Amino acid sequence: MNAPVTQAMSQAGLASTAFAGNALELRGVTKTFGALAALTDVTLTVRPGERRAVLGSNGAGKTTLFNCVTGDFLPTSGALRLFGEDVTRYPAHERIRRGLRRTYQISLLFAGLTVTENVYLACRGVSRARFSLLRPGRSDVLMARAYELIEAVHMTAARDTKVAELSYGQQRQLEIALALAGAPRLILFDEPAAGLSPAERADLVAILTGLPSHIGFIIIEHDMDVALRVAETVSMMHNGRIFKEGTPREIESDAEVQELYLGGGHG
Repeated sequence: MNAPVTQAMSQAGLASTAFAGNALELRGVTKTFGALAALTDVTLTVRPGERRAVLGSNGAGKTTLFNCVTGDFLPTSGALRLFGEDVTRYPAHERIRRGLRRTYQISLLFAGLTVTENVYLACRGVSRARFSLLRPGRSDVLMARAYELIEAVHMTAARDTKVAELSYGQQRQLEIALALAGAPRLILFDEPAAGLSPAERADLVAILTGLPSHIGFIIIEHDMDVALRVAETVSMMHNGRIFKEGTPREIESDAEVQELYLGGGHG
């Protein structure tokens, strides 16, 4: 084997090893809609198990970023890797198969079914038994898993309640249970605290901080107090770009961040 080929293989191996150490990598991701650049040259790295907040004002590009990560939008340019694999052109369902999950600002629940039925269907939908027509029995492994997820989001008392009868906050909790179905490795939470009462927000913080350590997540959130309490790392977006990154304490005390997003008096 000649030297250039050997060198190229060695470099490829090093690149693969470097990517393999991260849950998510975006490199120079740009998304345009006609003349509008919603994202411009976004580079972002998330480690396995990392909890990151992506913050910014309306129109900063946060939701477009999520849509590019999930495959709802394909980037105009740039590359995206998920657990070391290039998924830049993969559709959403292929990214789900690789351990990615997402919640949405608008609830996507079956209102006429109970909490348990919703979670069970989510578990079944990502299992090998998803095409089975058999009803679940008492010893159904997926039903047992559904009960575990319901407990994890503090909804055991409401597990036989129909979704239509739940409060808005309970519906958001249920969405987290659905996102946990099928052993996810990285979850994208899209404004989970929106519309919640102070008590429900406190419960949300407890749920998110209580997730297993191997499950990483990225949270978009307008409630800075919630975001800074659950995240280890913060990325600030402005005009489709990431302009600042740091720990919650660093971001909270940054003068430029305070001027742009916190009104200069957030303490």
